[in-house]
Amino acid sequence: MTKSNQNRPSITAIILAKNEAEMIVNCINTLWWCNEILVIDCASSDETAKLAETAGARVVSFSHRSMAKTRNESLKRVKTNWVFYVDADERVTPTLAKEIMVQLETSCATALKISRQNVHYGKIMHHGGWEKDYVTRVFNKEYFQNWFGDIHESPKFKGKLLELQSPLIHLTHRNTIDGLTKTISWTPIEADLLAKAGSGSVRVRTILRKGIMEFVRRGIFKFGFRDGVEGWIEAMVQGINRMLVYIQLWEKQRKPSLEDTYQQIEQKILKMWQDEK
Repeated sequence: MTKSNQNRPSITAIILAKNEAEMIVNCINTLWWCNEILVIDCASSDETAKLAETAGARVVSFSHRSMAKTRNESLKRVKTNWVFYVDADERVTPTLAKEIMVQLETSCATALKISRQNVHYGKIMHHGGWEKDYVTRVFNKEYFQNWFGDIHESPKFKGKLLELQSPLIHLTHRNTIDGLTKTISWTPIEADLLAKAGSGSVRVRTILRKGIMEFVRRGIFKFGFRDGVEGWIEAMVQGINRMLVYIQLWEKQRKPSLEDTYQQIEQKILKMWQDEK
């Protein structure tokens, strides 16, 4: 899917996607104004790649544990002056598309920051910390350096950053299973980072404290309760996520390891059968 106009800056939209068959086509359909749409298929086991190609995107297969590494790798496939990183569950409105192109044509900015309008459980979140969600996703390739960080990766670039007025719609936490899928992908990484950083010993009170603090922070201190049932549920989910991070950190700290423990149990059972011979 391409558009050509010598008087306009050229831009490529990059979508990183893994098992996003449900979301990928609608995402692509909001990016037709870009010169090219590039989908980086991260080892999907569903129809993501096929659907993306049918919708007009160029698909490249690449998978890495680090999202920063994947974003950096995707940039090597871009031929245009500008690049716009989009997630499969994000949607660009016509107003945002026009604002991006106007800034590319008229401003001296080398990167554009966009506010995300988060929709959780079908409701726009106005509180709980979700209302102040900004992402820098549009870059002049000449001034871009790299992405860094294993979780919540950040961009490094030179030049001027400009904040846009129109939001990027983020259709996340569409149901409980969707939220758990995301939890499975990022909590092990965060637990691993905490382990490498030498975090203190995890006890039951540590796990409970972390979960309760996150729930209170999201639901009360950041006024998540003002978003109604959805706000309370989201605060609870974030509290559970924090507990899951620290449970996995406890697993990493455990001695003997869980793997060794189960091996010992297996060996004991095997010995019982050997003694029966």
